[in-house]
Amino acid sequence: MQYIQPFQLAFQEYLERHPFQKDPRNLYVPADYIMGLGGKRLRPVLLLIGHYLFDDHFQRSLPAAMAIEVFHNFTLVHDDIMDAAPLRRGKPTVHHRYGVNAGILSGDVMLIRAYQYLLDLNRPEMLPHLLDIFNTVAIEVCEGQQLDMDFEQQEVVSIPEYLKMIELKTSVLIAGALKMGALLGGGHAEDAGRLYEFGRNMGIAFQLQDDILDAFGDPEKVGKKVGGDIAQNKKTYLYLKAMELARAGQRETLKKWFGTAVEAEREQEKISQVLAIWHELGIRPLAEAAKQTYQQAAFDALGKVQASGERKKILEQLAEDLLVREA
Repeated sequence: MQYIQPFQLAFQEYLERHPFQKDPRNLYVPADYIMGLGGKRLRPVLLLIGHYLFDDHFQRSLPAAMAIEVFHNFTLVHDDIMDAAPLRRGKPTVHHRYGVNAGILSGDVMLIRAYQYLLDLNRPEMLPHLLDIFNTVAIEVCEGQQLDMDFEQQEVVSIPEYLKMIELKTSVLIAGALKMGALLGGGHAEDAGRLYEFGRNMGIAFQLQDDILDAFGDPEKVGKKVGGDIAQNKKTYLYLKAMELARAGQRETLKKWFGTAVEAEREQEKISQVLAIWHELGIRPLAEAAKQTYQQAAFDALGKVQASGERKKILEQLAEDLLVREA
């Protein structure tokens, strides 16, 4: 992905110049730890590209990019606690390394710091618009996480309900980052809205790809064990489509496994039996087709943005690379 290196490098340099390091260390070291785990830096890069579509000086939006990335990592810290996840990006999660209390409190201070970075933009004329987008997105991310947890206990979940959940939990932050970047770069509100739609649809496709990789990916490439969503009874698109298509016996087997938690020694048995049914029903190609539908909707929205075709190709290529990834 050399074509996005200027944005990644600019953000990485900014990140390294702005560590959390200060006392009390037990509060800030966990925040620096999660921020230092790397990842694709997708959301801040998208914000910077959103700016670049309309203005060369994308570096002016680095504080906003930092706000988005700090907020995103705050949600990961708290989500990992709620999911009892042992690994994040192939490394121990914050609460596994530093304890649950440290994870909660460090996450809290990260959320507060995200707002400080928006102030650091020193764009008072833009701040109400940015806060409106940021606050809306932040609330929707929380709503999406609550729906995700609710679905674990809810016996019947429809595919449209699931797609709405991943829109809130995953897509809106990607979409909001692009919209904020576009406005900061001087783009018109209509184009900022079109970029939001590009990001929203791309985000849904991105999460569907995550669902696919969780079930069918290579654990060494993905950086986490295969079948984690199955183990946690997550009603992903794969599960919901299987329930829609399954024969009576297959449906009863799926309901049995997803209706209760299992002992650690039976977890692999559960994952293997569920995956066997999904293979029989051809769930993976159906999920790939659903992902493709949202990917096309994203490209349709991007095509309407009144910006340089060469610069829009950066987003086109990024979307294509993300949606055929193996990790």
